[in-house]
Amino acid sequence: MPSPSHGHSHSHSHGPAAPVSKHLRKVIAAVLIPFATAVFIGMVVLWPGGAPAHERTGVGFDRQTQQGKVVTLAQVDCKSVNASQVPPTGDTSTPEGREAQAAQTGECKKATIEVTSGTDKGRTFFEIVQPGAPRQLAKDQEVVVAYAPDAPRDLQYSVIDVNRKFPMALLAGIFAVAVVIVGRMRGLFALIALAVSFTVLTLFILPAILQGSNPLLVAVIGASAIMLIALYMCHGLTARTSVAVLGTLVSLLLIGLLGSWFIGWAFLSGNTDDNTGLIHGLYPEIDMSGLLLAGVIIGSLGVLDDVTVTQTSAVWELHQADPKMGPRALYRAGIRIGRDHIASVVNTLVLAYAGAALPLLLLFSIANSSVGSVANSELVAEEIVRTLVGSIGLVASVPVTTALAALVVSADRPGAPDTTTAAGPVRGGRGRRRKR
Repeated sequence: MPSPSHGHSHSHSHGPAAPVSKHLRKVIAAVLIPFATAVFIGMVVLWPGGAPAHERTGVGFDRQTQQGKVVTLAQVDCKSVNASQVPPTGDTSTPEGREAQAAQTGECKKATIEVTSGTDKGRTFFEIVQPGAPRQLAKDQEVVVAYAPDAPRDLQYSVIDVNRKFPMALLAGIFAVAVVIVGRMRGLFALIALAVSFTVLTLFILPAILQGSNPLLVAVIGASAIMLIALYMCHGLTARTSVAVLGTLVSLLLIGLLGSWFIGWAFLSGNTDDNTGLIHGLYPEIDMSGLLLAGVIIGSLGVLDDVTVTQTSAVWELHQADPKMGPRALYRAGIRIGRDHIASVVNTLVLAYAGAALPLLLLFSIANSSVGSVANSELVAEEIVRTLVGSIGLVASVPVTTALAALVVSADRPGAPDTTTAAGPVRGGRGRRRKR
């Protein structure tokens, strides 16, 4: 998922995979088995065994948190509770002046918060909510509170966010049900593959990077493991899926090379906001530019899977429709389908990144900055490089995968089919055996 996975997917209705000759299966296995073995060995060597421990700084996300609940909520005069930290300036033309004046003259809310988890369960504290605060509280609302053990007792707890676990879990449940209802067994296997992807991300990629392993190497190995598991689980252990895996692998290598080159050439540090600054402060040994490149690779993987599977399936279906078509004719027909896919996927990827950076773009618009100045800033330049490098990989994946699929499917020997290779976790179509 941006992710963002930033994520993009299409529903593919794949019929039964065409049987391929034993010779082709041996060639594909000779390429993929060493690759899968190398990925497995890489994961074993770099396996972190959990994130390294450190003392909490109390800054940003690096805080001790507990659950809480708003018990009571009362209206109070802001001035009586000294809500304003800045005296009124008298100048209401500035945001600071308006905020200070409102805090002195407006109506605030005094919330009584009860801690509902941890060793201090049942303890209460007060929180003052100013009228212009972006986060307002309501009675019986569940919240997340931060705990600062070194602070004075009255200031140890404070509200930092609301508890959104239930609506988020409900939305995830609706998504899972919709996928299973529409996708049936394929949808179920897709959800299992999604869970495996998050497992690899949280148990291998993130802890390995925190332990000081090279972020690019970790991302390549982790993304390859996700790709192998997700594609074969969702689409079956077939030659068609193997071609999609090869096309995805070539495109990922291209994205890694281009990303490494342009991130270094553009002097992108990867340390551009409070979160990356906090990571660099806690773990200074982490290569932040490498972390940026790792994000580009992982973020591109989901869309690459979609493109390569679609192109491979298109070539296979064209061959089944007209078995007399040679590799050149298959390639030309497949690439025409791929051009339409490129247009939609690239537009989707660009809009996804633009949507994620929309608040930042609004700030530049308010400041009347020129397009050149905006693009030159590191914050925006990172997103531009991320988008363009990923898009180049996507564009390249279409001819590469189409060519591989055309060569493989046209090199099949009709006299030596092996229908057992068409077996996968699920079968599309009506399961009717095709005569060769």
